[in-house]
Amino acid sequence: MYSVYVTKSVEKTLKKLSRRDQKRIGDAISSLATNPRPNGVCKLAGENSLYRIRVGDYRIIYDIQDKKLTVLVIRIGLRGEIYRELWKL
Repeated sequence: MYSVYVTKSVEKTLKKLSRRDQKRIGDAISSLATNPRPNGVCKLAGENSLYRIRVGDYRIIYDIQDKKLTVLVIRIGLRGEIYRELWKL
Protein backbone atom coordinates (compact mmCIF):
# COMPACT_ATOMS: atom_id res chain seq x y z
CA MET A 1 0.00 0.00 0.00
CA TYR A 2 1.36 3.39 -1.03
CA SER A 3 1.09 6.62 0.97
CA VAL A 4 -0.46 9.46 -1.04
CA TYR A 5 0.59 13.07 -0.40
CA VAL A 6 -0.91 16.17 -1.98
CA THR A 7 0.85 19.54 -2.39
CA LYS A 8 -0.72 22.72 -1.02
CA SER A 9 -1.29 24.02 -4.55
CA VAL A 10 -3.34 20.90 -5.32
CA GLU A 11 -5.43 21.45 -2.18
CA LYS A 12 -6.12 25.06 -3.24
CA THR A 13 -7.06 23.98 -6.76
CA LEU A 14 -9.42 21.30 -5.43
CA LYS A 15 -11.24 23.83 -3.23
CA LYS A 16 -12.03 25.96 -6.29
CA LEU A 17 -13.72 23.10 -8.17
CA SER A 18 -17.35 22.04 -7.99
CA ARG A 19 -18.34 19.45 -5.37
CA ARG A 20 -18.88 16.85 -8.08
CA ASP A 21 -15.40 17.36 -9.54
CA GLN A 22 -13.86 17.44 -6.06
CA LYS A 23 -15.38 14.04 -5.30
CA ARG A 24 -14.34 12.46 -8.61
CA ILE A 25 -10.78 13.76 -8.36
CA GLY A 26 -10.56 12.92 -4.66
CA ASP A 27 -11.66 9.35 -5.35
CA ALA A 28 -9.07 9.03 -8.13
CA ILE A 29 -6.31 10.33 -5.84
CA SER A 30 -7.35 7.97 -3.05
CA SER A 31 -7.27 5.00 -5.41
CA LEU A 32 -3.59 5.71 -6.17
CA ALA A 33 -2.75 4.28 -2.74
CA THR A 34 -3.70 0.77 -3.84
CA ASN A 35 -2.74 1.05 -7.51
CA PRO A 36 -0.44 3.94 -8.51
CA ARG A 37 -0.43 2.80 -12.14
CA PRO A 38 -4.13 2.24 -12.98
CA ASN A 39 -5.50 1.58 -16.46
CA GLY A 40 -5.14 4.65 -18.64
CA VAL A 41 -2.09 6.02 -16.84
CA CYS A 42 0.55 7.68 -19.04
CA LYS A 43 4.14 8.33 -18.17
CA LEU A 44 5.11 11.89 -19.10
CA ALA A 45 7.75 12.12 -21.81
CA GLY A 46 11.09 13.48 -20.66
CA GLU A 47 10.37 12.87 -16.99
CA ASN A 48 11.73 10.01 -14.92
CA SER A 49 8.88 9.36 -12.56
CA LEU A 50 5.97 11.67 -13.46
CA TYR A 51 2.67 10.15 -14.50
CA ARG A 52 -0.77 11.47 -15.37
CA ILE A 53 -4.28 10.14 -15.18
CA ARG A 54 -7.47 11.56 -16.66
CA VAL A 55 -10.56 12.35 -14.64
CA GLY A 56 -13.07 13.82 -17.06
CA ASP A 57 -11.60 17.05 -18.45
CA TYR A 58 -9.03 17.20 -15.65
CA ARG A 59 -5.54 15.75 -15.46
CA ILE A 60 -3.76 14.65 -12.29
CA ILE A 61 0.04 14.82 -12.46
CA TYR A 62 1.88 12.82 -9.84
CA ASP A 63 5.25 11.33 -8.91
CA ILE A 64 5.70 7.71 -7.86
CA GLN A 65 8.55 6.79 -5.52
CA ASP A 66 8.52 3.00 -5.46
CA LYS A 67 11.38 2.62 -2.98
CA LYS A 68 9.53 4.70 -0.38
CA LEU A 69 6.06 3.48 -1.43
CA THR A 70 4.81 7.05 -1.82
CA VAL A 71 2.79 8.95 -4.41
CA LEU A 72 3.06 12.76 -4.50
CA VAL A 73 0.28 14.57 -6.37
CA ILE A 74 1.92 17.63 -7.91
CA ARG A 75 -0.72 19.30 -10.07
CA ILE A 76 -4.38 19.14 -11.05
CA GLY A 77 -5.84 21.08 -13.92
CA LEU A 78 -7.69 21.17 -17.19
CA ARG A 79 -6.03 19.49 -20.15
CA GLY A 80 -5.22 22.70 -21.99
CA GLU A 81 -3.60 24.40 -19.01
CA ILE A 82 -1.93 21.68 -16.99
CA TYR A 83 1.01 20.99 -19.27
CA ARG A 84 1.88 24.67 -19.75
CA GLU A 85 1.93 25.13 -15.97
CA LEU A 86 3.90 21.95 -15.43
CA TRP A 87 6.80 22.94 -17.66
CA LYS A 88 7.13 26.25 -15.77
CA LEU A 89 8.17 24.33 -12.63
